[in-house]
Amino acid sequence: MEKQESHIPRFCLVEMTSVATMAKELRDNPCMATLKLQITGEEEADKLLSTNPLALLLGMVLDQQVTMEWAFRGPLELSQRMGGDLRASTIAAMDPERLATLFSERPALHRYPGSMAARCQAVCAVVSEEYSDDPATIWSQAADSADLYHRIKSLPGFGEMKAKIFIALLGKQVGLPIKDWEAVCAPYGERGVYRSVADIVDQKSLEKVRAAKQAAKQKAKQGKA
Repeated sequence: MEKQESHIPRFCLVEMTSVATMAKELRDNPCMATLKLQITGEEEADKLLSTNPLALLLGMVLDQQVTMEWAFRGPLELSQRMGGDLRASTIAAMDPERLATLFSERPALHRYPGSMAARCQAVCAVVSEEYSDDPATIWSQAADSADLYHRIKSLPGFGEMKAKIFIALLGKQVGLPIKDWEAVCAPYGERGVYRSVADIVDQKSLEKVRAAKQAAKQKAKQGKA
């Protein structure tokens, strides 16, 4: 068995002779890992999520009060509206009204384009100023699982649930150098379940996650009745 490298795998699509071998070497959860994320069901959008860590981060920011597929397709749409320059420093330096306009163009990137534009810009400002414009260092340079959780939960708009789901997504499908990441994202790090975007690897799993979310919402409504 080859010795694992200590650094996190870079966000890049690399030509490989065996995807399965790469997944086994670099991922903590090889049974669910994939080098090609399949969250939206759209090849171009999923490719951007797989190759650009900021796209993945912003997709997570947008993942509320809209469908998961639309939230994670948002970064591609934004990138296209920006001429392909999806960088944290670029977004952070934009005129807020201009960014809000880009979010509001039809089709709008979110149900609340203005507020979400401001939130994404705030996240990009943190990435630009505190992480040298490299969002992957947020998780790749975390000292331990507690530091990882603190880094992500400290981002604008990331509450406890969103932080845990994002850590689970990173751990299950992207790869984390921290071995006990599952401890700080329970229950979303559990294997063999369909609770969140972290568990979406194809259309079938997307449908299962969607069904689980609908069931949870229905249960919550019944509890309030």
